[in-house]
Amino acid sequence: MAGLQRVYKQRIKSTQSLKKMFRAQELIAASRIGKARDRVSMAAPYSRAITRAVSAVATHSNVTHPFLVERTDTKRVAVLLIASDRGMAGAYSASVIRETERLIERLEREGKTVSLYVSGRRAVSFYSFRGRELAGQWQGHSDAPSTEVAGEIAEALLDAFRAPADEGGIAEVHVVYTHFVNMVTQNPRVIRLLPLEVVEGVTPPDDAETLPLYEFEPEPAVVLDALLPRYVRSRIYACLLQAAASELAARQRAMHTATENAEDLIRMYTRLANQARQGEITQEISEIVSGADALASAS
Repeated sequence: MAGLQRVYKQRIKSTQSLKKMFRAQELIAASRIGKARDRVSMAAPYSRAITRAVSAVATHSNVTHPFLVERTDTKRVAVLLIASDRGMAGAYSASVIRETERLIERLEREGKTVSLYVSGRRAVSFYSFRGRELAGQWQGHSDAPSTEVAGEIAEALLDAFRAPADEGGIAEVHVVYTHFVNMVTQNPRVIRLLPLEVVEGVTPPDDAETLPLYEFEPEPAVVLDALLPRYVRSRIYACLLQAAASELAARQRAMHTATENAEDLIRMYTRLANQARQGEITQEISEIVSGADALASAS
């Protein structure tokens, strides 16, 4: 009994240490989630503005740009996976990796070759352990992405898209990230980034019979050359911000649940330790009474 009681006390102590760590992680995530949500909100107006600008140029000009047309000279496509650098976020990284695997399977069924680009240490470790070759990887910024990192990722993807087919050029770019809905819901999403799919077009009023006329200065081709790379960088940066807010929300929720589970374990081990102590006391009393009875019988 004494050994069992000692075991329960050791488990209580170790669980209390884990509880402190879980609680600290929860508080850190809670302190950062507000800023992450603000960054998502502040980036939204710029994203909408540049999308409308791209829509106007693409819709009201006769220029054909490489970023707007399908490539037929190669079957190679790029997939950018945005995951987390650290764990303790529940199924956050597992969910987005699982969505990526489904996308890769679908693309390969269509006869395409996938080049994988990964952002986040957890996903890099996942594919490195399985011997999967990565075309590009970025780490150390998942919960606080910067515009510099977004620009670096965008430049790598744009260079691959511009490259000739015999030099590893790609025909499509897909991005898999986690979209932040609220503190409870974060959904993995897949978007096709290149060739561009402009979804927020400039539409005329319902009663308009003709489209408005646009004049471009400089030429539309020059405008597109300058605007489209900025558009790609803004979309990637928005995906990074969404993923960062989702990661922090998932970590806060997971650590809150872990803290509650640790408290339940502590209560259970405390009850078992008390039962073991009570059993030990009862056994000692029984031994004393038995010894006294034996001495009385002998005399």
